[in-house]
Amino acid sequence: MKNQLQNYFPMIRTQEEILEEIREKPELWSQYRGWKESYQQEYLEICSGVRGIKMLYDPFFKAIMNPDTRPERLSDFLSEVLGRKVKILKVLPNESGRIAAESSLLVMDIVIQFEDGSIANVEVQKIGYGFPGERSACYSADLLLRQYKRVREELGDTFAYRNIRRVYTIVLFEKSRGDFHRFSEKVAIHRFRQKSDTGLELDLLQEYTFICLDIFRSIIQNKDRKEWSRLDKWLIFLCEDDPEMILELCRDNPDFRRIYKEFYQICRNGERMMEMFSKELEIMDRNTVKLMIDEMEEELNETKRKAKKEVDEVKRKAKEEIEEAEKRAKAAEEETERLRRTLEEQKGKRDIS
Repeated sequence: MKNQLQNYFPMIRTQEEILEEIREKPELWSQYRGWKESYQQEYLEICSGVRGIKMLYDPFFKAIMNPDTRPERLSDFLSEVLGRKVKILKVLPNESGRIAAESSLLVMDIVIQFEDGSIANVEVQKIGYGFPGERSACYSADLLLRQYKRVREELGDTFAYRNIRRVYTIVLFEKSRGDFHRFSEKVAIHRFRQKSDTGLELDLLQEYTFICLDIFRSIIQNKDRKEWSRLDKWLIFLCEDDPEMILELCRDNPDFRRIYKEFYQICRNGERMMEMFSKELEIMDRNTVKLMIDEMEEELNETKRKAKKEVDEVKRKAKEEIEEAEKRAKAAEEETERLRRTLEEQKGKRDIS
């Protein structure tokens, strides 16, 4: 019996058909057998429509949302995020010396220039990085400085600072940090820009948007489908792999339906699909190692903090005990001195008598 997505997208094959193709090609069968059983099952379920597509898998995203080949899709998404119409002019290279080259749990990291010259860095993190505020500020400053150098070189003597355009840093968290959850479980998108304390308006060029996809998923489950905004639909597309949610998204949105149809056509190409999935597994393995290292470093730092706190507490108590002992010693000395004077006074009285 066909599942829901197979009924909607008839090009989706059954797991038996997919396995038959894999077995017929020794190189594919060897590759498939090299995966963990859980990954084998995930691959079959994605290709057969038992579960939806995880669009934030890096190879999947690049196949469907590549700004070089499909700029209109990413332009539409970013227009909704930024709240103004933008059109991608070109994708800028991630220079080797750029801060973004540092190892992190990245799913996606793209630098894009819009028609008006403004620049956006779009980044997806599997897990909320340790310091998203500080790190994002460094990314933004890096983008601004790169733009300044490029524009100054292009314009030469005619350069003026008004030629520098705005930079946007947009970060999507698949699993957001605890401080976002503590702030509110009902707010998934946070936008930042610099403001003065007097109300004076100056264009300081840097803006930031943090999107917590895990919080969004819990919010959208309780939101009436008729109330879904265009941005809601894009975020559902990016983070939901529930077939029912995908079908709801496709029913009244032919553009999203076309994207899913395009992906399920890719699923029919076993060589390409397995190559993409293998790349994602490599990324996940690399990120798992990075996460383990980060967790071990954090655990070590936490152990150091606790040890320091315990040592400081021991020192504090020791200091208090020493001070208390000194007080008792001083009191004893004072009492001894008082007794000595009393004895001398009594002796003096006896000598007189």
